[in-house]
Amino acid sequence: MTLLENNSLTVEIYDLLYQFGLSAGSIAFFHTAYAVRLAVEQPQMLLLVTKWLYPEVARHYRTNWKAVERNIRRVVAAAWKNNPALLSRLARRPISIKPVPAQFLSILAAHLTEGSTA
Repeated sequence: MTLLENNSLTVEIYDLLYQFGLSAGSIAFFHTAYAVRLAVEQPQMLLLVTKWLYPEVARHYRTNWKAVERNIRRVVAAAWKNNPALLSRLARRPISIKPVPAQFLSILAAHLTEGSTA
């Protein structure tokens, strides 16, 4: 992946998070965006989020994986509160309960992956 493609992916992720009414005013936004980026680039990380994905985000931001998980949970709660219909559209199925963080990340990563190949 080139730098331009990497920046383009980051912009797409930020735009998607903005559609949920989220803002770049907290580290939670950036933890989530980076986790989504890693999930797009290395989908296998979604298999073991607490062993692979969260620790990698934590290393990048010099924090611990529990802080990353907590922050992503906050983003999921806000996204669910602000725009659950968008989440259902992205998932291509009705979602009646708030997803857990790994599900949320998977939905966003799948949407971005499908969009880039379509």
